[in-house]
Amino acid sequence: MSQPIPSAAPLREFKDHEDAVTAVAAFPDGQRIVTGSTDKTLRLWDLKTGVVLKKMERHRSTVWRLAVSPDGQFIASGDQSGEVIVWHGETGEPLTQLINAHSSYIFTLDFSPGGTMLASGSADKTTKLWNTKTWKPQGNPIKCSSGQVFCIRHSPSGELLAIATSRTIEIYNTCTRECVANLEAVVSPAYNLSLAWTPNGTRLLTGGSDNDPTIREWDTSTWQQIGDPWTGHTSHINGIAIHPASTLVASASTDNHVRLWRLSDRRTIAIFQPSLYSALCVTFSVDGKYILSGGRDMMVSQWAVPKLAQVSDSKILAINTTVRNACITGDLSAAEQLLVQDINSDANNHTSYADRSLVMARKHLWDDALRDANKSVEIQPSLTGYISTGIALCGKKLVRDARTAFDIAFIFANEDSKITHFIFLIKAIAIFNADQHEEAINRVRELAAARPNDDALACRIVEAYMYVRLGINAMDSAAEVRFSPVLWHACHNEAADYFIAAVNSTVFSSASAIHSMYEDFVVLFGWDLKSLWRDARQKLCDALLRAGRLEEAQTCYRDMMDQSDKNTKACCLDWSNNFKQECTSLCAANGDAALAARDYDRAINLYSAAIDLNPVSNTVFANRSKAKLEKMLWEDALLDVQKVIELNPVSHVGYQVKHAALYGAKCYNESIEAFEMMLSKLNNAPDMRIRKLRQQYDSPSEVAGVIRKVIDAQLDTAPLRLVNIATGLLCDREEQTNPPTERIIAEVVAKYFRYAMLSHRWEGKELLLEDIQDKVVYELGPIDGSMKLQSFCKTARDAGYHWAWSDTCCIKKNDPAELEISIKSMFDWYHHSALTIVYLSDVLPSSKSGALANSAWNTRGWTVQEFLAPKVILFYWKDWTLYLGDCTPNHKESDAIMRELESATGIDRRVVKAFRPGMPGAREKLQWASRRVTKLEEDIAYSLSGIFNVRLSVDYGERKQNALGRLLQEIIARSGDLTALDWVGQSSTFNSCLPADIISYATPPRKLQSLSGDKIQSSVSSLRGAVTLESASRLYQTLDLLSAPHFVHRRLRLPCIVFPVTEAMILVTKAKVEAWSKPGTHIPMTSRQMGFVTCGLPRKSSFPSSHRKGHRPPGRHCCLEWRIRPCPNLRCTISSPAENAPVYSESHSRALRLMVRLEEPFAAFLLARQPSGEFKRIASDHDIIAQVKDMASVHGMMEIKTIEIS
Repeated sequence: MSQPIPSAAPLREFKDHEDAVTAVAAFPDGQRIVTGSTDKTLRLWDLKTGVVLKKMERHRSTVWRLAVSPDGQFIASGDQSGEVIVWHGETGEPLTQLINAHSSYIFTLDFSPGGTMLASGSADKTTKLWNTKTWKPQGNPIKCSSGQVFCIRHSPSGELLAIATSRTIEIYNTCTRECVANLEAVVSPAYNLSLAWTPNGTRLLTGGSDNDPTIREWDTSTWQQIGDPWTGHTSHINGIAIHPASTLVASASTDNHVRLWRLSDRRTIAIFQPSLYSALCVTFSVDGKYILSGGRDMMVSQWAVPKLAQVSDSKILAINTTVRNACITGDLSAAEQLLVQDINSDANNHTSYADRSLVMARKHLWDDALRDANKSVEIQPSLTGYISTGIALCGKKLVRDARTAFDIAFIFANEDSKITHFIFLIKAIAIFNADQHEEAINRVRELAAARPNDDALACRIVEAYMYVRLGINAMDSAAEVRFSPVLWHACHNEAADYFIAAVNSTVFSSASAIHSMYEDFVVLFGWDLKSLWRDARQKLCDALLRAGRLEEAQTCYRDMMDQSDKNTKACCLDWSNNFKQECTSLCAANGDAALAARDYDRAINLYSAAIDLNPVSNTVFANRSKAKLEKMLWEDALLDVQKVIELNPVSHVGYQVKHAALYGAKCYNESIEAFEMMLSKLNNAPDMRIRKLRQQYDSPSEVAGVIRKVIDAQLDTAPLRLVNIATGLLCDREEQTNPPTERIIAEVVAKYFRYAMLSHRWEGKELLLEDIQDKVVYELGPIDGSMKLQSFCKTARDAGYHWAWSDTCCIKKNDPAELEISIKSMFDWYHHSALTIVYLSDVLPSSKSGALANSAWNTRGWTVQEFLAPKVILFYWKDWTLYLGDCTPNHKESDAIMRELESATGIDRRVVKAFRPGMPGAREKLQWASRRVTKLEEDIAYSLSGIFNVRLSVDYGERKQNALGRLLQEIIARSGDLTALDWVGQSSTFNSCLPADIISYATPPRKLQSLSGDKIQSSVSSLRGAVTLESASRLYQTLDLLSAPHFVHRRLRLPCIVFPVTEAMILVTKAKVEAWSKPGTHIPMTSRQMGFVTCGLPRKSSFPSSHRKGHRPPGRHCCLEWRIRPCPNLRCTISSPAENAPVYSESHSRALRLMVRLEEPFAAFLLARQPSGEFKRIASDHDIIAQVKDMASVHGMMEIKTIEIS
């Protein structure tokens, strides 16, 4: 073990505080630090110069702890009085008043990884979570019965919160507030004072007080202690920090020392002694080169991490320094010349041959590289020689031989874990470069999982770089297929997914010095690690933009800018400006298209993205306002209107939209004022073309004059007085003109523009738009389709209508924009039609009742909406006479026809008569269409979009599974209704949880028996003795607040409850397969009554035949995951309690009823876990039923988490 470094003075001392420094934190930009002190102040420092940038005064007592948000935007500080202040990260100005957070000392603060929550812990034995948007408490406090709270730390994923208390370490699920583990981390009477998670979340370090001044390491998968405690300190361990590369640990102690440990072997590397006073806090600089500690000496000391400990100075490859520098700068010719000189000087210098091989590999001269590598190994086998051999062989695509070379290289590692780790990574990179991409990425992941104590950051960097390269390859492929829009978008979607994976792997910040930390990667492969963080995010933004995923592109850009330091922003300034310009333009253009297509939600989202990037376009604000008007969001529209007028006060557009918004809000006087202002702007417009627009409008006074003139002309030949037959009153001419003319005009206009729609099936050649354009329909000759169209028009005309519509000839099908608008609007058009005529071309007048069911019309996909949407509908025989001779004005009012339609379609007649589009009853609606067909495969999804009130973009050529997948994705995401996952058949390539074909919904959902009211009451009574009311209520509240399931990049993210499984068997019958689960895999399950459940079970084929019927499969550990949304039917009535029985509140009884209902059987489906950690559904042709048998026994072992299904 190392001794204190002799005469090792700090590099710098930050002196300005007037009392002890209790807290220090580094900003993610790597340029500043902030400190807190018992002098009641904070200081903001320039790390490079040591200058105080801001003295922050507002606290009324000792500042014990502070925290900086992950994006550096907020500083939170807590004091001895239990008060918290939030400060601006850049300016140091207070953003809040003093928040009375706790009743005693605040010993600890910590932001969640996403920066959305701030956790505070106190001597009052509570931990509170605060919303960083409102700075209000989020949920109830966590009460720690084991003592005062000294330290709290979020796990890297944000799912867990570790709390160090006087006696134990408590681990909580941040979503449910459930305690998932309780660690006895110190020997009593010592306290737990400090905590730190490793960046990959696999380890938790804890530090104790003077009675047990040790650091303990815990495995977070089992919560078992790893190895012996780390010894060395002799008093309180006040703080623990982990190096950005996950290789080193620093600890500060009251014994006046700061210790530097190596995480892999838990040994002390160095000891620093700031002064003769206690060290109270410690942290690493963002680049990992320095340690910063503060204490009772009233200053912060900055120490250099010793050379022997720094990753940046621990080069694995012993390459000549000059050659190394030339390789780093990319001057490969200079490097080659130097090595040629070395070889000419000493022909037996194996190192020079190996080094030149690496240079040749960088130049992709693989034959030369392999020749030099072989020569090096021939002279003297070495680590570098075999690494260069493996790289050269991979370059020649001789992967099997390359693996052998790398395997031999391990011999020269001498069991050094660092060298071994390095060889594994180099081998993976070389294999990746040989186009074995999947194998390479899996090797890196396996390495990170198998050796979590080694350099985890290196694995993440290598994985990120690989994904970036795959993304670049996909974008290059897009350039090759740029003339095929479908393939072009597919390539960019693929690229975007790779870049997303790369971004998720880059856990370091934009300011991290990974270039110097992993210099060997730069030397060997020419990687540009300096810009890896930036490149991954820029390319992700570009790929999303090219793929048409504009809202995602804007969000990613904003996230990148929020996380970038000043240097990064400066480096990408040109790219940023170009991206904003292009993205803004595309968002605005696509917003215009969405507005024209009446997809107002999408239009608003796109315009909002454009405004976020460039908030100075009055046109975009105006168009967003128009979209909001269509959604009847009058107040929101007026806010946008105000912005339009501010940006361009001379334009008429702002007042035009303002008039519409005020009119919609029924502010009629203000609306008229805005209209008159619009006319004034048009009159005074400098552009002649704009002034001509004035001719389109009449002023209010002009309109009133015209209306009065028409009325006077009409009454001029009428008697002087008439009796109003509606009121029975005698009226003179003045009284006759009193009724509001607006209503009269509206009635006349509405009656004139009523239209009839045709519902039919296409037969042979139908007349298209170009066949009848500029022609009189009634004068067309006897060509295919003309008779049908003429008869339809005559029938509509005879019914008193002026207008008619047929999908054959009223859509310009070669115009994609018009086609999309028509398909998206078709349900609304049928719904608002005055009459829909259903023509049954294959049903003869001689047919008997029931013939409707056999008509081909009843098999078509589009016709479902065509009889559901209209208010008035009439069926006609082949000869255009009324079906069954039924003269009812509306066949939806005909009992005979509605009974026949119900029998033919399976849709309840009451639903047909009063259908409302939307998400309720999604599974039943899908069943209605399950056996119907369409000529174009994508139409099966497009034809249903109106029924669900979903505006699905039209993309013929995307194939049926993609179109249906997008529809089902919208249904689930918008409604949270998971019954769409209740199907049997084949899985879709869009997402395995969705079916490949609509036919999978043909089988009605299995009816499961529900508990009777008496049984529920009886079970509730039994649970009252087995489950505490507090835990039952907490379960109910937690489930009631669960977020809805949603899709991200076609992956279903599903919140679940996880149960342990105690029993499993497979029961096979002729009609079904029922599954009960035993310790072993994962099975997700859906319940029409309750929501969604997931539980693990292998395929039935994986069980030996002896286990197929009534026998238990081999015992393995498995879990049951269950996603619940409490339903209204859970709120059953409860009889009054018996005399002298305890009185339970309705909320308690409701919670217990929920637990009872969770024991009911439910439909389920199988999932298989993938190597990446996500799941895929295993398709089944049978129903699967699951059940929680004893809720009381598993209640305490549940947890809630989110799984991802692809």
